[in-house]
Amino acid sequence: MVSYDYTFKILLLGDASVGKTSFTKRYCYNLFNPSERLTIGVDFHVKTIKLKDKLVKLQLWDVGGEERFRFLLPTYCLGANAAFLLYDVTRSQTLDNMNEWTNIVHQKSGDIPIMLVGAKIDLGDDQREVPREHGIDVAEKNNMASFGEISSKTGQNVNKTFEVLTELTLEKTQNR
Repeated sequence: MVSYDYTFKILLLGDASVGKTSFTKRYCYNLFNPSERLTIGVDFHVKTIKLKDKLVKLQLWDVGGEERFRFLLPTYCLGANAAFLLYDVTRSQTLDNMNEWTNIVHQKSGDIPIMLVGAKIDLGDDQREVPREHGIDVAEKNNMASFGEISSKTGQNVNKTFEVLTELTLEKTQNR
């Protein structure tokens, strides 16, 4: 039986169709499905990584972003160690619920690291509605631990983003 140094519950949150499932599946399985189905409730994925000589088991909770599933969010947040908050860089309205998401996470999980992630950067500047600088501003104003932009389609920054949040979580856990 494998013995892990740490097991982290990481939430993937954000409005419907921002790319949470694609992000998770690219990271865990190196897969991209351009016609990913809607997440009903929550999907679970697990990935084990080695980071700073520690074996870390990541339990990824891909939470459905549709309004009708929002009532489940406080329960899913219980026991979380970190969270990704995704938005779609081609739809500025996907940033509208950031305060609601972060407030619920902090109420139920305490002061855990939250990383703001702009998804779908592969769609190009002609479709982009949210400049990178605006995403950084939103992350800073909401006291988020970090910011990144990704493309699940190409894999750009996917592993790096998970590594950054896992390192932040490891630091927070070790400093308790």
